[in-house]
Amino acid sequence: LSQTTSEGSMPQYYFENFSEGRVKMKNGQIQTPFLNYNTVTEKMVFTRDGKYYDISNPGMVDTVFIRDIKFVPAGNVFYEVLISGSPSLYVQFKGELLPAGKPVGYGGTSQLAASTYLSSVDLSGGRYNLPIPSDYIVKISPVYWIRTGDEFSSFISKKQFLNLYPDKAGQLKGFIRKNRIKTDRKEDVIKLVNYCISLDN
Repeated sequence: LSQTTSEGSMPQYYFENFSEGRVKMKNGQIQTPFLNYNTVTEKMVFTRDGKYYDISNPGMVDTVFIRDIKFVPAGNVFYEVLISGSPSLYVQFKGELLPAGKPVGYGGTSQLAASTYLSSVDLSGGRYNLPIPSDYIVKISPVYWIRTGDEFSSFISKKQFLNLYPDKAGQLKGFIRKNRIKTDRKEDVIKLVNYCISLDN
């Protein structure tokens, strides 16, 4: 989930490389820039003449496709679409830039607040698209969103998901145990939500 350029590592990007994508605008126009998704800014990034730019008008975008993966705008950021229909399932990637850490003994590491680093070099939004110093890492935490009609519900953990469906909790717990579902694997979450949907059929 990261790429390296001649200038350094770029682990903030979802895909290893920029590739030609499709941006479908709400007015029906299709654009095909080279795209990638920045997990730290949650922006869609395109390249032009060797420079990186955020899509600055997500409100005008209907859908973005990169390598058969579908993204949709959510306010000023983008979510990946995991299940279409009603209900729908999305994942929001919340990337955090952290120091790689210094050894503190017993195999542990110490991490300073990322904000210390960011303010010290005065990174503007666009700078997040550039290579990251080798002593920094990107930690990605997924947040899942279920949309039913116009209502959105979010969850991070299995417990939070079960709280959304208290009337189905027993069946869902059994499915989670049997299939060893982990919420840090989006394929597992897709299985879980599809199973939950099937209980209504």
